[in-house]
Amino acid sequence: MKLRLVAIVTSALVVTSLSAAVTPPAASADTAPAAPAGLTVDDLAHPLNTDLTPRFGWLPQDSDANEVQSAYKIEVRDAAGEIVWDSRKVSSAQQSYVDYAGETLEPGSSYTWRVMTWDRRKLPSRWSERAAFETGLGDTDWAGASWIRRPPGTAENPAQEKDEWTLARTEVEVPQGKLVRARSYLAASHTAELYLGGEQADRMSNFGYPSEGYYRAADVTDLVTPGETLALGLKLHWFSGGQGRAAGIPGVLLKLELTYADGETTTIVTDGSWKVRRGPYVTVGTRNGEGLWIEHLDGQAAETIGDWTAEGYDDTTWNDAVVLGRHPVAPFTHLEGQQTRLTETPVHPERILQAEDGTPVADFGRIIPARPGVHFENGVAGRQVPIRAGYALADTGRVSTTSLSTQSTNMSFPYTQAAGAQDYQAVGHLGFRYLEIPGAGEEITADDVTATVVHTAYDEDGAATFESSDATLDAVWDLMDRSLRYSVQETFVDTPTREQGQFLHDTANISIGLMSSQRERVASRQAIREFLLSQERYWRTGNDVGRYNAVYPNGDGKRDIPDFTEVVPDWIWRYYLETGDKAVLEDAYDNLTATAGYIRRHIAASGPTQGLVTNLSGGSGQYLYGIVDWPAHGRFGYDMTTAARTTVNALGVDVLRKVALIGEELGRPAEELAALDSDADKLAARMNQTLRRADGTYVDGLLADGSQSAHAGQHATSYAIAFGIAPAEDVPALGEHLAAMGMKQGPMTAHVLLEAMAKAGAGAGVLDLLTDEDDYGWAGWLARGGTFTPEAWELSGSANSASHGWGSRGIIDITESVLGIRTTAPGAAEVEIAIPATGLTHAKGSVVTQRGRVASAWTRTADGITLHATIPVNVTAVVRLPEGSYLATGPGGAAPERLGTRNGITSYRIGSGAWTFTKAA
Repeated sequence: MKLRLVAIVTSALVVTSLSAAVTPPAASADTAPAAPAGLTVDDLAHPLNTDLTPRFGWLPQDSDANEVQSAYKIEVRDAAGEIVWDSRKVSSAQQSYVDYAGETLEPGSSYTWRVMTWDRRKLPSRWSERAAFETGLGDTDWAGASWIRRPPGTAENPAQEKDEWTLARTEVEVPQGKLVRARSYLAASHTAELYLGGEQADRMSNFGYPSEGYYRAADVTDLVTPGETLALGLKLHWFSGGQGRAAGIPGVLLKLELTYADGETTTIVTDGSWKVRRGPYVTVGTRNGEGLWIEHLDGQAAETIGDWTAEGYDDTTWNDAVVLGRHPVAPFTHLEGQQTRLTETPVHPERILQAEDGTPVADFGRIIPARPGVHFENGVAGRQVPIRAGYALADTGRVSTTSLSTQSTNMSFPYTQAAGAQDYQAVGHLGFRYLEIPGAGEEITADDVTATVVHTAYDEDGAATFESSDATLDAVWDLMDRSLRYSVQETFVDTPTREQGQFLHDTANISIGLMSSQRERVASRQAIREFLLSQERYWRTGNDVGRYNAVYPNGDGKRDIPDFTEVVPDWIWRYYLETGDKAVLEDAYDNLTATAGYIRRHIAASGPTQGLVTNLSGGSGQYLYGIVDWPAHGRFGYDMTTAARTTVNALGVDVLRKVALIGEELGRPAEELAALDSDADKLAARMNQTLRRADGTYVDGLLADGSQSAHAGQHATSYAIAFGIAPAEDVPALGEHLAAMGMKQGPMTAHVLLEAMAKAGAGAGVLDLLTDEDDYGWAGWLARGGTFTPEAWELSGSANSASHGWGSRGIIDITESVLGIRTTAPGAAEVEIAIPATGLTHAKGSVVTQRGRVASAWTRTADGITLHATIPVNVTAVVRLPEGSYLATGPGGAAPERLGTRNGITSYRIGSGAWTFTKAA
């Protein structure tokens, strides 16, 4: 076990306990627990498409101090009220990801469930309120639904359009009776909107490979009236392949199932009876070289088509749908239930500006990922209004169209008006702050302009909080928090504008940040699955084994970046640390051991770089053998001519250690784990033998002849500290060295610098790095007018994104190294509460862990120290305070367990409840 603890303590994470439950101090009362709350299935409150083995979670409730859950009991009932699973009493502290183990569930069916718990004294709670979930569909459960599309092209040119819009419709008579449930199941390549009775009922996007597709389920009961005619409409947008989007072919699939009180069902599906036609959009061209298309709605054409979603519409001139075949059919051979959801929030601009030429320009105050909309009261038939979004204004007051202001993207939404009053609404989104409406021919007010902000849905009560004695730090927190939330739409994205692609390093950074700041789980689990699939699809033979795509899904197929692959084990480990979800570890372990093999294959057995990871295969151009940081100037002179790069080797050590940790959690053979640890230790030792200067700082790597690089950048030393390679006795001085350098890393890797400085005890340096408005960094970006974390501290060339979420992972470092809340055991079974020495006089905040909200509020002044901490049931916390004697009280007068004082820190162990620690000056 010693090797395990060494590996943990010297990594970027400090984990004091893994699977074993930690015993809290003695409790102080003996009241029975309250009914459990926060019931979830697969981390969702009411999922509509679980698989047939859903996983249950809840939050135990108890007012006593130091309480834990000693047992639970789950009951699941079907729609008729019959019990399909009674778990009986299970002696366990597990409160998340409890596998269903009852009768086989039926696909597309409704169930309810409840849970009760027992506390440490074996006292039972009441039953929880009932919660609901619904099973989804397997590939054989689509009741004959067929994939359909329209004939390609136009009458004049039947060739396949690269940007294809399709309208599809049908009408059905809904049977009489008492309707109790209506569910739609919708799949598309790429984006589809479902309309029922003229109302939009659902929207889904599926950018993956056709054999790795998703479908969405929606509750549409309120949109269906028995005994009446129901008009069904589908709008399909397929736009070829691109970054983050596999090409596939156009297609849409729908199953609508109606359930009546007498048990009868009616099913409506897409098939050859549907009518289809081309949508009212003008093909203009691409926004950039990344595969996004300019969206030009022709209002006149839309007016000519009329309200095609309404009952009684005349579609006799439309084409019959082209039937590709009943699902599953090639290439659409498999669908998974999509559990992520988009949140759509319409907002109005803060103000309307007027450019020099009179053009109205809406200012939304900050960069948002949104779909623009404009109301025109006096449209002129055929008039084209070149609506344009942007990030900045030109000197004329118009939206700037420079490369740096647009991410080299045509951000226009041209609209051809019909006559009279009308509303324009975009289907696609971009990131932007400003929206200009030139040539409108009428006054445009703030009430006329909207932006529908779109991002993945987060837990309603999952947001972390933070405030402190430093207003600049609070603004940096807000910047990171907002940037993270806005960096996930249908998938994680590098930017919501230029590519909208799921890049691996961006995804890992954003996911890790969101798991803490928003208790995000579902999108992260989906992304992990997708990148594991990328290895299965592309990286399974020869020297490819163990790698992952740099972007996935993707229109340009197989490509990787070596140090993107290297971050995957840490990402999956951190997911497990946050969630305790061991099933993901089990699913990923073979892929991760292949990644460890990828590192091992590149450790030179002989030659000038013997013992080091050398020329790690992958990448091309500026990414060859590893990207280090991005863009080139964000490397701050890092020596890319080195064959054995320090950053790549440090990540290699981390790969081996994290795979060993994961293997231990899964009970893998001891010799397998020992070999991984041994290889990691040998690699770290070799790094210390060959990559350090006499003063202990690290050079950028070894050249092919074995000589040290002449450059010793900040990246090299920060990675050596953050990943537990630098000798412990050197770390404090190395932390001072890093702090003296200021910010010499890009947003992509700046979190590594924060972690390194925190590990080195350079708390004041951490605060300076976060709040220095005169240097590169988050505060400097805010001082220059930034409202979303950027791709680089200085935008230039192709690195021109002012909306890149990857620079927001540092929110974790604020939580852990400034506020002082850290998860230290899987699923937050144990946490650490501390008062870091940063120079702040007070801080207050909370993090919603897998087991509930952990809160801390502290003051540290010349008059003394006070800490208030709140810990959920079933969680143990270790409280670390500046050395001294504290008056400490918990719920009902409970006392903490004093663990002693070491290296200037006095530690206590506490359990659930609200606690206060006070020390006078």
